[in-house]
Amino acid sequence: MAAITAAMVKELRESTGAGMMECKKALTETDGDMEAAVEVLRKSGAAKMEKKASRIAAEGICRVAMNGNQAVVVEVNSETDFVAKNEIFQEFVQSVADTALASNYNGGKNGEDVQALLDAGLTEVVAEKTLKIGEKLSFRRFEKVTADSVASYVHGGGKIGVLVAANGSADAKEALTNVAMQIAAMNPQYISRNDMSAEEVAKLREITVDSSLNDPASLPKPLLQKLIDKAIADKKWTDEDIAIYEEKKSNMNYLFNFLSKEAKAALVELAMADKDAILADKIFGGLVEGRVSKQLKEICLLDQTYVKAEDGKQSVAQYLASVDKALVISKMVRFEVGEGMEKKNEDFAAEVAAQLG
Repeated sequence: MAAITAAMVKELRESTGAGMMECKKALTETDGDMEAAVEVLRKSGAAKMEKKASRIAAEGICRVAMNGNQAVVVEVNSETDFVAKNEIFQEFVQSVADTALASNYNGGKNGEDVQALLDAGLTEVVAEKTLKIGEKLSFRRFEKVTADSVASYVHGGGKIGVLVAANGSADAKEALTNVAMQIAAMNPQYISRNDMSAEEVAKLREITVDSSLNDPASLPKPLLQKLIDKAIADKKWTDEDIAIYEEKKSNMNYLFNFLSKEAKAALVELAMADKDAILADKIFGGLVEGRVSKQLKEICLLDQTYVKAEDGKQSVAQYLASVDKALVISKMVRFEVGEGMEKKNEDFAAEVAAQLG
């Protein structure tokens, strides 16, 4: 059997990133054959990946790659934020972004594109990095944009990655970068309200109506007064709540601080039961439209107040028009690490207690 030297262990460790004892064991098993030892460590890494498959990897980072008028953003997950800050992991994620950009795949909601990149060689790279880093790693998603002008923004060390694409001008990167920062901060769901379907707008209006009826204190005073009169007439309120109302009715703003939970619930019940009549009320209709409009301004990028607006009023649409009236946002992508994923709830005190117990 060949003698396993410290230099051999060092060489294998530097080429694979595996632990010293793992390297020594692999070299011993292969009688000092360096290539065979690398293969043993790779197989060992695959076995480790299989064991880690059930773990939750909801930390990680986003990275972007750009080339001319094309850009891509990727999200790669790790189990812990500690690993997400690791230089080896960050370099790996950047290489994934570069690979995605150079590919013919566009990503988006098409999980098949992620799998295609993995099948094209990334699976082996993920296995290698898992072995080196010691945590479950997951290439979760990517999305590519192409337009006359593109810009990107990465926030929080990679916790949020944003791409913005626009047509009509090839020299708008600075403005688009500002818009990318806006998207990172304000998280719009649509570019404009024109991107919302009639069904989505109707659903938003329905939710607004129901939430308003479930919050009688926010209703127009004439409608609220009718509900209170009905609650008293139908004996939905106790004598105590009626007495509180009589005492506070001169200043209705404070009434709901004193009413019982049951009295408030009775008003909600009456409001929902009389929903059709309330919907026909012009005052209530104006209230609903106002609230819907406010929500549209929050979820539609072009309607949002531009965060850098000097007057605090300029919208994103107005800002872009001031830069170049021909500039039209064609696509935006915003990735936030772990969004929509179940995260592991770390409770180290409970874990220690369980081990001691």
